Amino acid sequence: MIIAVNARFLIQGKLEGIGWYTYQILKNMVESHPEHQYIFFFDRTYDPEFIFNDSVKPVVLKPAARHPFLWYWWFEKAIPGALKACKADVFLSPDGYLSLSVDIPQYLVVHDIAYIHFPEQVPLLVRKYYQYFVPKHIEKAKHIFAVSEATRKDILTQFGCAPNKISIAYNGVRAMFEPLSEAIQQEVRDRYSQSKRYFLFVGAIHPRKNLAKLIQAFDLFCLKTKTDMHLLLVGRKAWMTAETEAFLQSSPNKMRIQYYPYMETDQLAQLTASAFAAINPSLLEGFGVPVLEALNCDIPVLVSNAFSLPEVAGPGAYLFDPMDEESMAQSMIASIDDPGRKERIEQGRVHKNLFDWKKSAEQIYQCITGNLKI
Repeated sequence: MIIAVNARFLIQGKLEGIGWYTYQILKNMVESHPEHQYIFFFDRTYDPEFIFNDSVKPVVLKPAARHPFLWYWWFEKAIPGALKACKADVFLSPDGYLSLSVDIPQYLVVHDIAYIHFPEQVPLLVRKYYQYFVPKHIEKAKHIFAVSEATRKDILTQFGCAPNKISIAYNGVRAMFEPLSEAIQQEVRDRYSQSKRYFLFVGAIHPRKNLAKLIQAFDLFCLKTKTDMHLLLVGRKAWMTAETEAFLQSSPNKMRIQYYPYMETDQLAQLTASAFAAINPSLLEGFGVPVLEALNCDIPVLVSNAFSLPEVAGPGAYLFDPMDEESMAQSMIASIDDPGRKERIEQGRVHKNLFDWKKSAEQIYQCITGNLKI
């Protein structure tokens, strides 16, 4: 079987959410089933690390598709020609887009449809592209994989497609996210948080991440407790960051808030495993990978009660209303001297086993090869 794949998010040194999902799903699929031929479509020069074995043939289709006009050209002009040339049997697209101009079965991974809920946070041209093409992609797809039950339900609600057309293929977690000894944790705290315990947020900075509310909640937390806890924020500035930056600069506790725009993965894994707790106040997450990474490190999680976060965080999580800084602060306070902390960590250890890259890759493989009847 010839399986063609949209691999344009496999960019060396720049793997983020969708890129990591693409990497892990394809790596596990290719290594488990090398009997097929895999055609990886890149939109720029690729790194050899993404050619997982001899069953993978790379094809570069330029120019790089990083703009709505180029998205259209890449999926409606370049992809159809390439699929025909390689005689592909199926096309798998892990980034939510497919081609309307081909007739072979296409399989789509949808991470979220946040543009529907927060249109004002999406640039006009991008928003217009999503509004026109995403419903058509949903209709065109042979089958859709959502990364969470929350995303699956959202797709069903917004587009009204048949329930058996959508299944769940969860994210997993990278092996380097694991518990650390107390000695190493203290070394990490010495390096990043002035030797103090800290709450950790990981994610790109934009309005949907709700960091302005998090900073307000942290200020309330500091006012109501006598602890010397810090707040660490890790993530690039994505878009519309002015409000978050303003709250950060005006915070009376800004000396207890550290911001790191980027960290290597091994550093991030250590930072996660050394946190007192991970916190995610997002208004909408299709999944919420940093939450799962924290669970894998035996770190308690505090999350908003919105969309997928309670699903990913599990029964041991502290939940709060993301629109209410008082609720968020109370969640932080509750975590400080919680006699049930060990029980929450144990619940996280059990819950994290639901999420496994090999399982998700195998589910997608069985579906696209016709062996899984959904």
